[in-house]
Amino acid sequence: MATDNQKATWDGGRFLKTLGYFGVIPFVGSFRWIQKLFGGDAPKPGQPAEVVLVAGATGGVGKRVVRRLQQKGVKVRALVRDARRARQILGQTVDVVEADITIPETLTPQVMQDVAAVICCTGTRVQPVEGDTPTREKYYQGIKFYLPEVVDTPEYVEYNGIKNLLDAAPNYLRNSGQKVLFDFTKPSTELKETWGALDDVVMGGTSESSLRLIGDAALFAGTVSTANSGGFVSVRTRNFEPALDLSEFEGIELRVKGDGKRYKLIVRNDEKWDSIAYCYSFDTIYNIPITVRIPFDRLIPVFRAQTLKDNPPFDARQVYAFQVMLSKFEYDGELNPKFEAGNFQLQIESIKAYGSAVKPRFVMVSSAGVTRPGKPGLNLEEEPPAVRMNDQLGGILTWKLRGEDAVRSSGIPYTIIRPCALTEEAGGEPLMLDQGDTIKGKVSREDISELCIRALNDPEAAHVTVEVKEAESGDRIDGDTSLFSAVKSDRDRQAIGV
Repeated sequence: MATDNQKATWDGGRFLKTLGYFGVIPFVGSFRWIQKLFGGDAPKPGQPAEVVLVAGATGGVGKRVVRRLQQKGVKVRALVRDARRARQILGQTVDVVEADITIPETLTPQVMQDVAAVICCTGTRVQPVEGDTPTREKYYQGIKFYLPEVVDTPEYVEYNGIKNLLDAAPNYLRNSGQKVLFDFTKPSTELKETWGALDDVVMGGTSESSLRLIGDAALFAGTVSTANSGGFVSVRTRNFEPALDLSEFEGIELRVKGDGKRYKLIVRNDEKWDSIAYCYSFDTIYNIPITVRIPFDRLIPVFRAQTLKDNPPFDARQVYAFQVMLSKFEYDGELNPKFEAGNFQLQIESIKAYGSAVKPRFVMVSSAGVTRPGKPGLNLEEEPPAVRMNDQLGGILTWKLRGEDAVRSSGIPYTIIRPCALTEEAGGEPLMLDQGDTIKGKVSREDISELCIRALNDPEAAHVTVEVKEAESGDRIDGDTSLFSAVKSDRDRQAIGV
């Protein structure tokens, strides 16, 4: 192996390839504008794809949830039983997957790919016995009561189906305080186009590395040499456009399996190529998977491996690039104590942001009244038809409550919304949120759909079961305040429904 004072053949072709991949000239700047001029602009990585899965997407609430998510620019996937009918209702721009929550085999990994949250609007189909159009319109508007009948089997839809959906949900939904930035266990073209090798060839060295997707991880491997005064290898992302905003998190988490060497994570706040970077060194254990947590306040500001004592701290509001490096040097001329020239390898399973407040990742639309059938002292004459006719309807409310219990015990942060009688009205009225399952009234499907979406981004909605109805006064769905601020977490209540 050549030493620092020895000369080795420099690979100019690889040097040019590196420049072309990142669109830069080291120490000078970007020539991306030249690429654009000749139509050769490279792909621009952005926020990792996150999908909200809407189950029951063609129902009265579900189709509104889909529409509102699209209007907000959220990537949405509609889980439906009939894709052809769904496209007629939802349009051609919606990502539609055909599956049946009562048949677990249909809830494939493709259905759940990149799903960051689930809004479950499924329900047993109930319709008036009289099936003419005027009757159905009055029935669904809540204008008049007509004798209902169930079309599906409530046990299968309200309980077994919910359990199947929870079982199929990605495991990381149980860690809603995290954001998956790169999941290398799921190889994709986007990952290949985002990460590229950046070795000491840009400074005349001969080290060489690559990042290969090997199915269950990304393999960062190659040979590091100190010839020609070199001594580092790395892989770096192209700049994110727009920059990532990680300000709600506390730090970065790596899941890696290494070779016993010391590596660096480098994060950049600046879109310039040769800019100030923020670094953290971490040791690996030979052939043993480890989790490395790096708080943002432990990142060291450096410029070309020289620490900057007076530089501002890392700004998580704008992250332009990540880099993983094996280098001969630590900081300020000190040597990496675990560096060895020669072959190396580091498997990277994932890169995540961690430390955010827990937010709901599973929102379930249930029903007010689920705890009332069979409740001692209940005056059935004053109860809604669904409570009075629970037995005739196949125990629909009883099975909804069982489905709720499955959600509450799943380990996934959740919000369970129990609307009173649903109507087709325009919405926008003040809402009352209550707990204890005693209120009666009505509420529009429009307002319930927006409440489902609002819950996803509200930490105060986590682990909450709540009933909802229109009120004469109170907060409206389009207000700035959290509608969940006055309710209690289920964990703080002695029992559900009391």
